[in-house]
Amino acid sequence: MAVVQATAVLLLQVAEDQLEAEQVRAVVSREESEVKTKAAHTQALADEAKADLDQALPALNAAVDSLNALNKGDIVEIKSMVKPPPLVLMTMEAVCTLKQEKAEWDTAKRVLGESGFMKSLLEFDKDHIPETVMKRLRKYIDTPEFTPETVAKQSKAAQSLCMWCRAVDVYDRIVKVVEPKRVALRGAEAMLIGANAQLQEKQAALKAVEGKVAGLEAALAAAEAEQASLKEQASVTATRLQRAAKLTSALQEEGVRWGNTARQIKESTGLLVGDVLLSAACIAYYGAFPGNYRQELVSGWVDKCKEYGIPVSPDCTLRGTFASPIQVRDWRLWGLPADDVSVDNGILVSKGKRWPLMIDPQGQANAWLRNMEGRAGLKLVKLSQPNFMRLIEGAVRLGQPVLIEDVGETIDPALEPLLLKQVFKQGGRSVIHLGDTDVEYHPSFQLYMTTPLANPHYLPEVCIKVTLVNFTVTRPGLEEQLLAELVRKERPNLQATRDRLLLSISTDKRQLKELEDKILRLLKEAKGNILDDEVLINTLNNSKLTAGMIQNRVREAEETENNINQAREQYRSAAAGASTFYFVVADLALISPMYQTSLSSFITMFNHCIDACEKAPEVGVRLRLLTSFAMRFIFDKVQRGLFEQHKLLFSFMLATATARAAGQVTQGEWNFLLRGGSSVTPTGSEGATPSWLSVSQWSQLVQMGRAVAALEGVADSMSMPSESKAWEEWAGCSQPHLQPLPPAWEPVCTTFHRLLLLKVLREDKLLVGCQRYIGESLGAAFTQGQPWTLDGVLPDTTALIPTIFILTSGADPTAMLQRFGEKQGMKAGERLHMVSLGQGQGPVAETLVALAAADGHWVCLQNCHLAKSWMPRLGSIVEELGKSQVRREEGEAGVHPDFRLWLTSMPTPDFPASVLQSGIKLTSEPPKGVKANVARTYADITEGPFESSCPSKPAAWKKLLFSLTFFHAVERRKFGSIGWNIPYSFNQSDLECSMMGLATFLNEAEDQLPWPAMEYVVGQINYGGHVTDDMDRRCLMSTLRRFLTAKVMDSDYTFTPVSGAYHPPQSGTLEQCRAFIKALPASESPEVFGMHDNANLAFELQEAGRVMDTVLAMQPREPALPGSTTPDQQVAALAASILDHLPPLLSMAEAGPGVFERTQAGQLNSLAVVLGQEMERFNRLSEAMRSSLEELQKAVKGLTVMSAQLELMATSLLNSQVPELWKRVAYPSLKPLGSWVTDYHERIAFMRAWLTSGQPKCFWLPGFFFPQGLMTGVLQTHARKYGIAIDSLSFAFQVSQLKEPSEVVDAPEDGILIHGLWLEGAQWQNGCLTEPNPDVMYSLLPVIHFMPVQDYLAPDTEYDCPLYKTSARAGALSTTGQSTNFVLCVNLPTREGTDRVQGVALLCMLND
Repeated sequence: MAVVQATAVLLLQVAEDQLEAEQVRAVVSREESEVKTKAAHTQALADEAKADLDQALPALNAAVDSLNALNKGDIVEIKSMVKPPPLVLMTMEAVCTLKQEKAEWDTAKRVLGESGFMKSLLEFDKDHIPETVMKRLRKYIDTPEFTPETVAKQSKAAQSLCMWCRAVDVYDRIVKVVEPKRVALRGAEAMLIGANAQLQEKQAALKAVEGKVAGLEAALAAAEAEQASLKEQASVTATRLQRAAKLTSALQEEGVRWGNTARQIKESTGLLVGDVLLSAACIAYYGAFPGNYRQELVSGWVDKCKEYGIPVSPDCTLRGTFASPIQVRDWRLWGLPADDVSVDNGILVSKGKRWPLMIDPQGQANAWLRNMEGRAGLKLVKLSQPNFMRLIEGAVRLGQPVLIEDVGETIDPALEPLLLKQVFKQGGRSVIHLGDTDVEYHPSFQLYMTTPLANPHYLPEVCIKVTLVNFTVTRPGLEEQLLAELVRKERPNLQATRDRLLLSISTDKRQLKELEDKILRLLKEAKGNILDDEVLINTLNNSKLTAGMIQNRVREAEETENNINQAREQYRSAAAGASTFYFVVADLALISPMYQTSLSSFITMFNHCIDACEKAPEVGVRLRLLTSFAMRFIFDKVQRGLFEQHKLLFSFMLATATARAAGQVTQGEWNFLLRGGSSVTPTGSEGATPSWLSVSQWSQLVQMGRAVAALEGVADSMSMPSESKAWEEWAGCSQPHLQPLPPAWEPVCTTFHRLLLLKVLREDKLLVGCQRYIGESLGAAFTQGQPWTLDGVLPDTTALIPTIFILTSGADPTAMLQRFGEKQGMKAGERLHMVSLGQGQGPVAETLVALAAADGHWVCLQNCHLAKSWMPRLGSIVEELGKSQVRREEGEAGVHPDFRLWLTSMPTPDFPASVLQSGIKLTSEPPKGVKANVARTYADITEGPFESSCPSKPAAWKKLLFSLTFFHAVERRKFGSIGWNIPYSFNQSDLECSMMGLATFLNEAEDQLPWPAMEYVVGQINYGGHVTDDMDRRCLMSTLRRFLTAKVMDSDYTFTPVSGAYHPPQSGTLEQCRAFIKALPASESPEVFGMHDNANLAFELQEAGRVMDTVLAMQPREPALPGSTTPDQQVAALAASILDHLPPLLSMAEAGPGVFERTQAGQLNSLAVVLGQEMERFNRLSEAMRSSLEELQKAVKGLTVMSAQLELMATSLLNSQVPELWKRVAYPSLKPLGSWVTDYHERIAFMRAWLTSGQPKCFWLPGFFFPQGLMTGVLQTHARKYGIAIDSLSFAFQVSQLKEPSEVVDAPEDGILIHGLWLEGAQWQNGCLTEPNPDVMYSLLPVIHFMPVQDYLAPDTEYDCPLYKTSARAGALSTTGQSTNFVLCVNLPTREGTDRVQGVALLCMLND
């Protein structure tokens, strides 16, 4: 109130003083106007005078300038004139007149001679010239000739003086006019000064009055301002209270979130160092590894961080540190699988400092990048394109992303500047040097690379330049994809709703995050009192309302998504089964590169199954039908592209993978089936070893009981008298896989457990056991592959994808395709075009494909494996076809719908993977079995050659033709080494050449057929040309004599004397022969091949081993022993066990008396030399084992680098295999690791016993590194003893009746006794070789005496039985021309009827 009253008083005072000031201001204003008028008049006078003067001053100034231009020489010039020119004289007279001197030349000369002449002219007082002087001057001025121009003609110096005189005249005349004006001007100026003085007094008075008024107004304004401030403060306070209420309400929930975030940040800040360290390590190191190994790495790093006291989150992950939920959702929408490994891959691609190189065999990364970067103008490039660098340069300039596809194991060096990001500044621009040019580098440029190789090997120089990221599809990721496909077809509305929800949730959450960030940004950028920022408060309030609505939408959407996911989960079982199936199909590529199948092709087949499968109202029934249908459908499509030997393997892998995924087969059971027991130390058990079991079998049984919980105690059961007999009967029966187990074990053992028992007790029946397991698990249809026909394949083909025939030796589908093409209206040469690829045929094939695609013809490119350099172009052609459109109407662009591309190729790694993955694969193999081969040959024979090739001897020709064809069909290589030491591939041309030679011999023979000549040509030349092993050649000729013999002409002759089922047909027509062949038995017994029935046992063992070895080679590295946690621990345990039991090196210091004694001639005993050589070899092996095991232990602990060799060694130890590092310096052996180590210790023990105790009475020949050396030593000892030439000595052999070496009393006088040899394919009985007992492949030969004999010739009744080191028999050719596996032939008596073709041989060691 006081402030208001004081303000009112001040207001009155200000009004009075303002009135007074107005009166004074009026007086001052009037006088100021008068002064201004006078000032204007005065200024006008001054301007007028100045204007007049301005007329004269230029001339005067010009004259002065002329005078200044004169120099002393000019003055002297005038003065020196005796008789000056008239005008010069006139000029000087005028000058003298002005200077008031006498106007004559003498005076002029004097004036000119004055020192200050020029100065006097310049300073001449032009304002006070007497009038009389001016009158006299004007006499000269008025003279017409007295002008500067005229004077200049007579003297330049005089011209300046003339100009000065005339200028003075002009100035004088003007000054007389201006002077009165100057006087008036001075008067006016005086009056103006007086008026200004009066005005200043009045203005001072006015200023004093105005100052007083201003002071009062200032006081008034201050009072009013104070009054207004108080009102404003009251208003602002009220407004702030309202805004504070809004702000508090708006930020109430944000405060809770910020509080939680602050707590989380506080908690995570302490762990930030370790988390960031581990995340950086993940980005730098683990991109190339699969998901499970990544988890192991991170787990190990976390443990190490805790060990060294580095704070780290216990569940630290790369996605937890770097991943944003919104970004992850965007990635999913762009096609990135939702599993954790794929999310980590997305982070590696986006966060790595080096450009990513993605291992992408299924194309998932490629599809994701295309979707993600497509909006940014992604450029797709292949290094095979000729202009790829130009495309990349353009993208670098424009900042476009580039995806380089189909990168191999090397990267073009031209890309190195890009990979190393060698960007430099040039003129303020970022530039990179690419090729020969400098390219401006746009900061938005991105480079991605993908490789379709499933397991590429990149050298370190590549790895350090890129970020390797393994995008191989994971089981959870694929399962989610297949589930989406299934639900999209089964419940389209459900999946569509889920897809919309995912998009909606992603958009809403992104908007919510943007709003939250906006709130924080506004709060951060707010200045002053936040309650005064009305725009901020309103923005916060609106943002909060919007955020609330979005949060409600997100909650509702997430609830709906959960409900949808619950409904989707009903279909997961089918998706999981299909996912398991895919990985089995994908693993087939590990067997052969031709077996590749793309993920997109698999999903296409799965979608077809969903559409084609029988519908059912109940979800459970529908899924069972779908799973069964899909498995059978995809199995049929895949198996037609597999060779016969791999079809059962595929079924077995499918059955076991399904069982393992369902938990029906444990990892321990699976490992034991593939790897067996891995113990490298003797294994004991409480019970005694049954007599009907071998030591190896017993050891395996004990380890199986430890590895498989369900079979715990099975070894003890077999050692119990009450159960041992039942086990023996089960193991000894002909079909144990079909017989029930002993009563105590039948209920507890599954079919898979039976496989484990078969593996140990009857491995020959393991394969049929697998067939039974497949039949029970999947169905009988999966136990054997179904033959395909082109009629059945054609509906699956399209104009855009090729059909690939995968060939084996002797297979050619050309004729079949020609017949089928003619049936479809594609006659060969008209609409079916064939090109055999080879040198120079690539462009021809390309042109033919282009024309055929336009015209609707068929093209068959044969022998693609021969055009290695053209294969990349073939891949490009097929890829371009795949991107094309099928023509719907004539005249449209695109591929003709009738076009088909057929390819044939042998298996080769050079065949384009993209073609294999997208194409339809069919295997083409020659017929299997004798009957099928004979039938194929007779199907190709036409009536003309059959009847007319030998008109003189038609009956003999037809019988011998059949015999020769039958001989060609006898494929002994199926029996492995017992059939042929080295497998040979006899082809159709061998048979054709033999048939033509046979016809020639028959036509040229008169009465007696030349059997020896025919036998030699067919056996030694046509077929024998393939044979490189002497024993195989002997076997080949023995086999041929059964078919190419005079006995064939007899009507009762048979190729199989026991069964009599196979014999030449009687002479007849071609159709009768074909009918005869059709009536032959469907399957052949070993007798057909001239072998004992036990050969089937060898075949079954070989096949079982092949299948198990193949499956094992496809497995990832996993623990093989129960109780182990990691493979590294497995390796460390095995290495330590072997290393701890390694025997000391053999040393000469251990030698017993007489071992290395020399003879009187100073010679060392030959056998002592052999011992010394063996010691060196064994010591070299022991040292290699010790050093490699020690290095491996260090590598496992991380103390040294795990080299590729050590990595292979670790894998071998886990797989119970002998490491390659040891094989290089070891003796030949096929034993598994456990048996090999035991055998190694036995060999060392034998050598040490010889070294310390002297020469043994009976030698263990299998214990030698080089048995041939012992043979030579024995012969040399005998030669020295009797003075006989060693090259005349050979061995005679005497088999004793001693079964064990312990029965030997004394060593023989000459030669040595040998024990430990095994007979394969026969047994020793009653002093000769006889047929083996059923199901007994190997029998131990008694102690045999090797006796050196001079010029020994073995009797014809004895069989030259070859002795090999291992059952493989084949080996490398040595310098002697013989196999390194071959030792010598042992002559053994045989019972009549035993033939060489049975493949009987002696072995130094068995395989177990």
